[in-house]
Amino acid sequence: DHGAADDGEERVASLIQEANRRVFQRASEDAATSGMGTTMTVALVDSRAGEIAFGHVGDSRAYRVRDGELEQLTQDHSLVGELVRSGKISPEEAETHPQRSVITRALGTDPDVDVDTFSVPAQPGDLFMICSDGLTSMVGDETILEVLRRRRGDLDAAAKELVENANRRGGEDNITVVFFE
Repeated sequence: DHGAADDGEERVASLIQEANRRVFQRASEDAATSGMGTTMTVALVDSRAGEIAFGHVGDSRAYRVRDGELEQLTQDHSLVGELVRSGKISPEEAETHPQRSVITRALGTDPDVDVDTFSVPAQPGDLFMICSDGLTSMVGDETILEVLRRRRGDLDAAAKELVENANRRGGEDNITVVFFE
């Protein structure tokens, strides 16, 4: 039954469209905020169906940790993300690419936005992380997994440690980390 998944995806897409309209409206009314935009990754947990519906715009990310593996669930809407997907550059080259902060899709820059939506099944023991690129541009997957191995019982402490790690490595952008299970 895909009804529940489709419903969840429609809900997150609708929420993101509404946020987009509000940011766009504010940017068009106030010269100081002209041209502003942001990225957004949203998760809606449907515990009855055992599924998580995601909505996504930009280069913030959602991950699932299952059986000690960190899996990126979202695709970056960024120049380097597109270059990697098309095979023009490697993931390693993307990490240091001079245009790695250029996003190709953002919230609030146009009256409508194209939202990626998808649902994933959840299993007991799964851990989900939503984060901004301020984390992933500073902290690698191995460090994230290592912190989670040590701090699995205290996700607040894990999130704080990851933010501290990103700041120690330069903290070049805002750093947001949210865990849920």
